[in-house]
Amino acid sequence: MNDTQLLRYSRQIMLPQCDIEGQQKILAAKVLIIGAGGLGSPAAMYLAAAGIGSIVIYDDDVVELSNLQRQIAHHTPDIGMDKVISTCETLNKLNPEVQVKAIKQRLAGEELDIEVTNADVVLDCSDNFLTRFAINKACVKHKTALVSGAAIRFEGQVSVFTPGKDNSPCYNCLYSSDGEELQNCATNGVIAPITGIVGSIQALEALKLIMAIGKPLTGRLLLLDGLTMEWNTMKLAKNLKCPTCGDSQ
Repeated sequence: MNDTQLLRYSRQIMLPQCDIEGQQKILAAKVLIIGAGGLGSPAAMYLAAAGIGSIVIYDDDVVELSNLQRQIAHHTPDIGMDKVISTCETLNKLNPEVQVKAIKQRLAGEELDIEVTNADVVLDCSDNFLTRFAINKACVKHKTALVSGAAIRFEGQVSVFTPGKDNSPCYNCLYSSDGEELQNCATNGVIAPITGIVGSIQALEALKLIMAIGKPLTGRLLLLDGLTMEWNTMKLAKNLKCPTCGDSQ
């Protein structure tokens, strides 16, 4: 690290859990973020600020006026711009040292496999039922850590899945792929700060995984009720008959 980096990241480096070694791991890390909306915005911004070396972000949408209430990587002049481009510009202003690869498309198929293989950690910041299961399947296949978040109304949830480690369950252990379409903000609404809270927790969990510190949310589902400010934790067990990560796979 050069003198500028030592100063920029000084408040992290002074933490004994991080130190120089941890910061170097952050600088060398590659994170894949799928979704540049309410969760992807704060997650990407905090990871860039923390010094993640490379951020790859996928989203196929454009910035709309209704996004600005919660999707803080985008600004009023960005309306009509591709979300990935708006996010990339915000991250570059925040920390020009971070390499940002922004792709306007829905990540799927062979390209999803390639990006998941290349990533140290994947952040699922999507709000699409099929996308979530495709991401989970790819992460299980390639044994890549996955940080999953969701936010709706006044409620938020976060979990971490580490395939091949700590007897981790996967997203399919938690939700059946045969179930109904997951609810989203467009049809149910969401209070702005909930997405910020969940996205920030996703960023924190990603940094913990990269530095191999603390206790990640593997095998746990963290739940927040914003109306009462009550936090609850649900224990998640690996489903041995899971169609994605079960013993028969």
